[in-house]
Amino acid sequence: MGMFLLLVVLIYEIGFAIYCLATKQQHAKVKNWIRIGLFIVFLILTFASVIEWSLRWGLIALLLFILAVKATVSLIRGRTHNRKYSASRIVWKSILVILVTIIAFSPAIVFPQHDPPKVTGEYKVDTATYTYIDESRIEEFSDKGDNRFVNVEFWYPKNAEGKFPLLVFSHGAYGVKASNTSTYNELASHGYIVASIDHPYHSFYTRSENGEMVMLNTAYNKEIDNMNKGVYSKEELYELIQKWMKLRRDDMNFVIDTIIAKAKSGENSLYQQIDFETIGVFGHSMGGAAGAWVGRERDDISAVVNIDAPFFSELIYDDNTKEYVASNEAYTTPIFNIYSDDVWGQLESNSLYAANKLDNEQFKQAYTVHFEGAKHLSLTDLPLVSPILANLLQGGKAEIDQTYCIETENELILEFFDEKLKGIGHFNPEETY
Repeated sequence: MGMFLLLVVLIYEIGFAIYCLATKQQHAKVKNWIRIGLFIVFLILTFASVIEWSLRWGLIALLLFILAVKATVSLIRGRTHNRKYSASRIVWKSILVILVTIIAFSPAIVFPQHDPPKVTGEYKVDTATYTYIDESRIEEFSDKGDNRFVNVEFWYPKNAEGKFPLLVFSHGAYGVKASNTSTYNELASHGYIVASIDHPYHSFYTRSENGEMVMLNTAYNKEIDNMNKGVYSKEELYELIQKWMKLRRDDMNFVIDTIIAKAKSGENSLYQQIDFETIGVFGHSMGGAAGAWVGRERDDISAVVNIDAPFFSELIYDDNTKEYVASNEAYTTPIFNIYSDDVWGQLESNSLYAANKLDNEQFKQAYTVHFEGAKHLSLTDLPLVSPILANLLQGGKAEIDQTYCIETENELILEFFDEKLKGIGHFNPEETY
């Protein structure tokens, strides 16, 4: 919709400028009426819900409003009859309006209006966000001596009775807690309480309850970038992985322990709904690796979903071969692996995925599916929220239909947790989707 409206406005501005140059007249009165008309059409489309109002349309609405007001004032004052024709003025004003128009439409183009993935459960979903302060840890990314904080957003059944399993999600390398919102909504609508974590300084940005915003740490971002470029030796990368995973695991353990404590105390209605004896974890990319690690360490985790991540917890660096090898300790927590083409193609060739190999005897009970034609970010909501950003970050457009991909992924995750946490149904996924 944003691109379509931008093309309409640009065609009008360019076409009208050419018309003025061809006729050697300003035609200011006609232009003013057209600009007023464009603003009225925008209002009609908004009230008719053809345009679903959100912040993405704010700059466009402001620009059209300003142009409409300016045109109205000009018509009332009758100034349109006294202007002399000037080709250069027409050209420069048109260029200026076109540049401003492109800027105004940018949010609607980068974050286009889209149909959200379906939510199939019986419960309406509500959200709540909290900031937890970990008094046992000092923030390593800050020199202020403050305690580590973690922002957590909950998706939960609204006005529902009873208790529901807790699912804790961890985002990717520089993702955000909202990265898989459609998944959280689908799970919560079927009677789960989802707690998604922002890992401060690992997330692109996070905002605390007091309004404080923390952005991605530049040193950490450089480490990830260097890893992707192959800058580090395998030993150096192994040490970095341990550092990254420790922060993630400490955050997840702290959040789970905090939620359990609050659920036991019955602090408010949300925590009273949590069945703290039935817990699952899941995550995307680095968050999936952290979730699998926590799933191995904690006895109270009953199910794990790993979305496109290496099993860092199962890797050992061999000093003799200078290679990563898989641990020989069995992974006993039920686990479901979801892979895109980006990771699927590395399972045999990249030693970072040594433990993910399909013939790994330590993962005999693991479920594994492959989304053919999917790229790494296809397993998040980003390609729907911002196709431009997703394609830029993952190096191109995925072949798979994004709506089909995310809705199928959500369905499979729900079915897995239903069987493992609620004892509902029989989880038997296909190998390829």
